[in-house]
Amino acid sequence: MALRLVQVNFKARDDAALGQFWADALGWGVSSEGPGVTNIEPLGFSWPDPTAVCIDVVSVPDPETVRYRVHLDLATTSEAHQAELVGRLMDLGATPADVGQGDVPWTVLADPDGNVFCVLEPREIYRDTGPIATVVVDCADPRAMARFWGSATDWTLHEVTDDHARLRSAAGVGPYLEFLRTPQPRTWWSRVHLDLKPYAGDDQAAEVARLTTLGATVIDVGQSDDVSWKCLADPEGNDFCVLAPG
Repeated sequence: MALRLVQVNFKARDDAALGQFWADALGWGVSSEGPGVTNIEPLGFSWPDPTAVCIDVVSVPDPETVRYRVHLDLATTSEAHQAELVGRLMDLGATPADVGQGDVPWTVLADPDGNVFCVLEPREIYRDTGPIATVVVDCADPRAMARFWGSATDWTLHEVTDDHARLRSAAGVGPYLEFLRTPQPRTWWSRVHLDLKPYAGDDQAAEVARLTTLGATVIDVGQSDDVSWKCLADPEGNDFCVLAPG
């Protein structure tokens, strides 16, 4: 049994507005599975597929009540591309953000809802990831997080040190999932968490039980009893959801 990382989930006051920002930012399309939910995925994409980790934007009454530790890093192919992308994102409504990064080659921005993300300088490792280079999770112990998430998913561990861990789909395509050692509490907003999906024919309850043996805990974030997903937290308390199989 294993799970797939299929999407990142944004909380927003206006799912359509934030969804359109990210669709325009990535050059992807938008759709909706129902009121209050906007889906962003590559044009012509057949979900789920490891070539992309999609975005799901969900309207909630008060998104400021959540402060997750996940953000996106966007890939660029040249310095000119980086500058063009930063300019275009600001035209779409992004703003410069100072999270204490100092003098670094990447650019830190916030989307119109205040979620921080980075536009990276060109890096060879991200040349084939698509527009999202990596999904980054701040954590205190990258080695422990790599053990948990490597066992939880079918993703392959590519690198691990005391300060950083990097995983990618076993198919060798799409963005990376990275864990960055940042033991201090986060002071800036992120309303983004991860969604995992079992393969068709697998049992959601069995996957949830397996995750708890790995160190996850089942949590209550105010979800109703009739939702199709299960809410959990990883060993460092980061929320994530296990969707229905398919």
